[in-house]
Amino acid sequence: MDFTFTEDQKLFADNIRSVFLKEVAPELLREQWETETGRSDTLWQLLAEQGLTAFSVPEAAGGLALGDVDWVLIAQEVGYFGLPEPLLDTAWLAVGLLNALSGSAAALRDEWLGRIAEGSARIAIGGPLNPLVADAHVADLLLLCHDNEVHAVPRAAVKLTANPSIEQSRRLYRVEWTPSGATRVADASTGAAIWADTNNRAALANAAQLFGLAGRMLDISVDYSVNRKQFGKPIGSFQALKHYMADVAVKIEFARPVLHRAAYALAQGQQRADVHCSHAFLAALEAALYAAKKGMQVHGAMGYTWEVDLQIFMKRAWVLAAAWGDKAWHKQRIAHFVLADNAAQTHLGPGHTFTE
Repeated sequence: MDFTFTEDQKLFADNIRSVFLKEVAPELLREQWETETGRSDTLWQLLAEQGLTAFSVPEAAGGLALGDVDWVLIAQEVGYFGLPEPLLDTAWLAVGLLNALSGSAAALRDEWLGRIAEGSARIAIGGPLNPLVADAHVADLLLLCHDNEVHAVPRAAVKLTANPSIEQSRRLYRVEWTPSGATRVADASTGAAIWADTNNRAALANAAQLFGLAGRMLDISVDYSVNRKQFGKPIGSFQALKHYMADVAVKIEFARPVLHRAAYALAQGQQRADVHCSHAFLAALEAALYAAKKGMQVHGAMGYTWEVDLQIFMKRAWVLAAAWGDKAWHKQRIAHFVLADNAAQTHLGPGHTFTE
């Protein structure tokens, strides 16, 4: 199988990197922290103008009809720059969830897919693995789980309670709401498969972001080691720090093929997509946490301080480590697969099974 990205995919990612380089600089992130919502309508519209909100939306609804593999390089850039807007939740995860709806929910599906494509809607998702809902305060619609059912609930119909986060760009909320037949868009039997697919897609999205975050923390640490001097020399010239940065780079490179393999498996609907997505999450998480640890050692204690950019990306990695299934949950899915009897049917998560 070929994991090579096409020229179009790479060019699109390069273009997005150029936009993020200008519009999502650390100083602009800090400015957004001070606003009431922590979000920017201007930036959201810019994302829509770049075609990102329409990325996975079917052509019939005004989108580009691109898939999971196409998202990976974009999600890496989202992580690298620490984009605060709920782009992946809305344009990747929510679109995938809405695309799975049918029957009486088709009208709602088509309406919201069209709104997402044009950039006039943000969606928040409260799945079975994430009791705290990110960006519920700016969402026009919430897609929520109740006993494996899928419910579509307007923001006006829920009560939100803010939950503090160590990461200033991460806005988390407890959502109180009343499930009903009017809000239900998929029953439990259909919803279980939808949530399982969403869990995998979310694991892949987080893995790609963590991969990007690891790269950003490595770059920040290398830059600091070049400019910071001791005994008349850049500290980056010291052998110990060279080893730190080399070890981080190795972990990043080891995570890269695992991430791309998971994207291929999910896009192809392979049976082992659950395992590959969890593997990608764990590999990228290991690289990001290691990059944060070694970055802290390069910076010294000042790496924790508000003024240093390293803490922005380090904290984002920490919060993503517990979003859509933590390390233990993903390890358990892989363990079930590895330790399963070849003739047995093994559960790999909500709604999914694997048969050797």
